[in-house]
This record gives sequence, structure tokens and C-alpha cells, in this order.
Amino acid sequence: QVQLVESGGGLVQAGGSRRLSCAASGRIFSINAMGWYRQAPGKQRELVAVISSDGSTNYTDSVKGRFTISRDNAKNTVYLQMNSLKPEDTAVYYCNARGLWGVGRSFASWGQGTQVTVSS
Repeated sequence: QVQLVESGGGLVQAGGSRRLSCAASGRIFSINAMGWYRQAPGKQRELVAVISSDGSTNYTDSVKGRFTISRDNAKNTVYLQMNSLKPEDTAVYYCNARGLWGVGRSFASWGQGTQVTVSS
């Protein structure tokens, strides 16, 4: 079992910044990709950003230039720095991690979600 615990959500004004953190714990052999997804009311969950074990990143178009994903491999932690926030960024943000908990044994885990609300 691999658990993900997110933190950093809250209420922020438009134009402001927020930093989300997600720490993975449990039986971890290696983590390949870590990412952030979000789900707004009435909408499907969407990928926000993902970072691979080699540090390569990918972002959805709507957050490019505003959000930055990073990871600390020693701490099994991924971060999402969100700048220039907009009301349309309001959503529950979920952390995701994929990797191995043993040789040839894969896992894919989700965090419980953290609410980010951007007021106009």
C-alpha cells in the first residue's frame, strides 16, 4: 500500500499564489511519475501537470506559464506551485503517483484531494 497525503489547499484571491504538496509513504520501491489532477464541480477530472522520474514535465495548456510542478525524490514528495491564480482554477486537486512497490509489482495511488478556491 502506498499512501499519498496532500496539503496546501485553501482560499486565495485571484492573482495570488498557492503551493500544494503531496507526500508518498508506505511500501515504495520506486516512483516513476507523479502528477496533479483537478476536478471542478460538474466537470471531469483533468490532468494539470505531471513529472517523471527524470524530471521531465508536462502541463495542460491552461496552466502553462503559471504553474510549476517539481519533486523531491529523497522525500517522495511532489509540489505544485500555482501563480497568477484564476477563478477557473477552483477545483479539488488530487495527487497521483505511479511506480513499483516491489520488483515487477506496480502501484497507482491517489491522494484524498485538497480544495483550492480562487475568489474573484
